[in-house]
Amino acid sequence: MNDPVQMLINAGAIPTSPFGPTSRYAGVALGRYTFPGANAGDETSVAYVLRRFVPQGRDIPLATRHLVRAGDRADNIAASYLGIAQLNWRVADANLASDLLEFTSTPGVRIAIPLPPGAAGA
Repeated sequence: MNDPVQMLINAGAIPTSPFGPTSRYAGVALGRYTFPGANAGDETSVAYVLRRFVPQGRDIPLATRHLVRAGDRADNIAASYLGIAQLNWRVADANLASDLLEFTSTPGVRIAIPLPPGAAGA
C-alpha cells in the first residue's frame, strides 16, 4: 500500500526535518520509539531527536574573540557577528558552553566567535 504522506515527503513537498536551517538540530536524524498499548494491536509511537554531537572546540574555526560586557546576551552577540540571532548555539558550541547564559555572565571575559556559516573555512 502506498503511503500518501511518505509520497509527499519523497517528492519534497513536506520537509523531512521539523527544524529550520539555522537550528542546532538541522540535519540531525529523528528516531521513532514505538511501545505497545494496553490492548493487542494498540501501539503508540513517539518521534524524538537523535543525539547531536557537539564539535570539539579545536575543530570550530574562529573569526575573532569578543570581550563580554555587562548585559551581553548570546543572541545579540550572534546577531552582531554572525548576522542571525538564532545562531547563538554556534557561539555556545565555540565556547564549549551548554548554557547560553553561562558564557556571557562574566564581564571582562573574552569568548570565541566562530566563522559565520558559509564562510571560507567554516
